[in-house]
Amino acid sequence: MPWNKENYPDSLKNFTAPVRNKAVEIANALLEDGYDEGRAIAIATAQAKEWGENHDKQIRKKDH
Repeated sequence: MPWNKENYPDSLKNFTAPVRNKAVEIANALLEDGYDEGRAIAIATAQAKEWGENHDKQIRKKDH
């Protein structure tokens, strides 16, 4: 099932929106390429973190 901005894996809930959206984009592409859901999420999470760091984005939401 493809994810979107409102419906995404729980493991992405603590990321900022730009990083989470990038992870969703990557995960959806991996699913289309035949990866299973768990592996797609793991790879997408790692790549989105790296993308965020390379673009000077805050990775995780700040604690309240």
